[in-house]
Formats: sequence, structure tokens, C-alpha cells
Amino acid sequence: MFRPRVIPVLLLKDRALVKSIKFKDHKYIGDPLNATRIFNEQKADELIILDIEASANGRTIPLDLVEDVGEEARMPFAVGGGIRSLDDIEAIIKAGAEKVVINSQAGVSPEFVRSASETFGSTSIVVCMDVESKFLQGGRVRVANGSATCYKPESYAQLMEENGAGELIVQCIERDGTMNGYDVKLIRSVSKAVGIPVVALGGAGSLNDLIEAYRVGHASALAAGSLFVYQSKRRGVLINYPEKADLRF
Repeated sequence: MFRPRVIPVLLLKDRALVKSIKFKDHKYIGDPLNATRIFNEQKADELIILDIEASANGRTIPLDLVEDVGEEARMPFAVGGGIRSLDDIEAIIKAGAEKVVINSQAGVSPEFVRSASETFGSTSIVVCMDVESKFLQGGRVRVANGSATCYKPESYAQLMEENGAGELIVQCIERDGTMNGYDVKLIRSVSKAVGIPVVALGGAGSLNDLIEAYRVGHASALAAGSLFVYQSKRRGVLINYPEKADLRF
């Protein structure tokens, strides 16, 4: 029986694991390698690791850290942060990642996504869409650490699909870290606009939120940060992952 993938997302800042709220107020959580070991033990489906300072600092995620995660991880993992060139992608894949996550550079140069997919295969190329929903005319995609673009989420998703992206991560900025549920309307709208897998991200606070994003939002996979690093909405740090028996979709 089909079950959507359930994916912890780890955010890195200064090589440490952190968690944000609406892309701000970063809280130190712990060591990313220790978190990887725990997710191994709990048999997570996949892992996404994003270096949130890489683009602003003009670098990629540290390759030695990717190698360390690759040595620890027994699940597929994707890595993002500061990717601007085919050489960056090659180095990250050689370091052990199965997929790369492209964010800012996809918005700046959609043709880069095409080059990447043609070179490494579309299954290796994931585009992350950060969406701000407060615009009167509908949501807008933001890139380069928050700069607004002219793209609506649906048209941006279609553009990325046309350029060869194999998967899309759709994240609502206003929901990030709130644990108040995904923007299911956004997830559903993007999922209906494209034929490639859509990964929901931003706002999950319970297993019911995962179920809603899958059943109502038609997401192909469910990703979360706070849900898997906090014990509850009181935000006591506890790296966790649901039992397979509890993942009934």
C-alpha cells in the first residue's frame, strides 16, 4: 500500500542544528550528526539538510559535513545551501548526497535547473520554493534569503518542472516553525499545477497535519522541522520520528 514519504528537515547555522520561526529567531537544537544517528535508529524515510547561511556567505554547505552525514545516514538524504554551479552539485553528490536542493539560484536563473537536470538527472534535482502568502494578489515566491519575485507559486512550480526539476519543496514562510499546520491550500494549488512530486514543508505540528497535507493538499511527501526536533508545542528539544504503525494515511 502506498504511503507518502515523511521527511525530517535539519537546518544548519554555523554547522549547528537550529530551528527557526518564520525564517527568524533561530534556536540552537544540537549536533546534526547526532540527529542523523537518531533518525537512523528511528528509520526515517529520508532526510533533508539545509545550510541557511550558505547563500548569504557566498559558499555551499561544508563538504566535510556532507561526507560525515553520508557516513552516518542509512536513509537517502538531500542537501541544500549556496548551490550556484554544476561543480557545486557534483561535489555535493560525490560527498554522498543523493539529491541537491536548489533555492535562490533557481529563481535567479531557471536555466540552471535545466542544465543541472540534464547533467545529473532530474531525480537528483530538487527545487525549494519559499512562498509568502500575504500579497493581496496571491502568494509570491521569495529567493535570495527573502527577496520577492514576480512569480506566483503555481507558475513558478510549472517553470521549474519545465526546466527539469524532479521534485519541489513548497514552504510557506508564514507557517515556518509555528507548528500550526501546513498551508494546505497552497500545497494543493501547487500539486494540481504540476506533475512532479510536491513535498509539503512549513507548519506541521502533529501527525494530523501530515495526514491533511496528503489527503487534502495532495502532497507526495511530508517534510517538517519542528515536529521532529521538539517534544511538543512547548518546544522541549527531543529528536523524534513517528512509529511506522502511526503513519496511516
